[in-house]
Amino acid sequence: MTIVVTAATGLLGRLVLTELLKKGVPAGDIVAGGRSVEKLSDFAEQGVRVQVIDYDKPETLTAAFTGADRVLFISGSEAGRRIPQHNNVVNAAKAAQVGLIAYTGIAGADSTTMKLASDHLATEAALKASGLPVVLLRHGWYLENYTDQIAGALERGVVAGAAGSGRVSAATRADFAAADVEALLSSKGGEVFEMGGDEAFTLTEFAAELSKQSGKEVRYQNLPTDKYAEMLAGVGVPGPFAEVLADCDRGIRDGELHVGTGDLSNLLGRPTTSLAEAIQAAL
Repeated sequence: MTIVVTAATGLLGRLVLTELLKKGVPAGDIVAGGRSVEKLSDFAEQGVRVQVIDYDKPETLTAAFTGADRVLFISGSEAGRRIPQHNNVVNAAKAAQVGLIAYTGIAGADSTTMKLASDHLATEAALKASGLPVVLLRHGWYLENYTDQIAGALERGVVAGAAGSGRVSAATRADFAAADVEALLSSKGGEVFEMGGDEAFTLTEFAAELSKQSGKEVRYQNLPTDKYAEMLAGVGVPGPFAEVLADCDRGIRDGELHVGTGDLSNLLGRPTTSLAEAIQAAL
């Protein structure tokens, strides 16, 4: 069986490769793709087939997908470019008649009002129209979205956001990667997995847990959505992306990233990583 992992050079992609190898998938059955394949040299040394995959270059997609039994299609990260890039992926997969394609989208893609979801929903529609066996891996929020900013929060004593008292069902990238691999290996097509952490929390609760574990008082400062976007832009986040991020917090405020399906832990066969565990590991 040939398994292709796109965007394998990214944080999620590398975790997926590690998980596939842990699962006992022969390294020679894995094709790991990305733009900068030198970043995959450690996996190449283990026997993983490394190949250039560039969403802007359809010929690289065609070459990678030829003969593929299963493809994990990890969504692109370039705002404003995703739809044409993703269409290239879908078209190449269809032309190659891959056995199955699993796509990492966003939780509630067909119901959320968050700006971030529009590209994902368009991609899901293209995948469904392709006629290929498709698995939708709808990811909730990564705990790293918060734990990666712990140092700054401790320095300032503040976690800022626009999420109000909304609850977010976050889990670690490693949790999502392991679940993605389980679904990729076991699914037959047609499944939709709405994935989120077992224990939803508010940003006030995040600040409280960080305070508890660090011994330093950290509070949550809630801002109006537009003011939060201005704050993000003020610290160097490009204006359009700052608006998207602030809108994601608005989505959390409105309950759009509270996922209660249990799909993630069911795929993992264990509870998801808790907020307390994630903070402990990050400190």
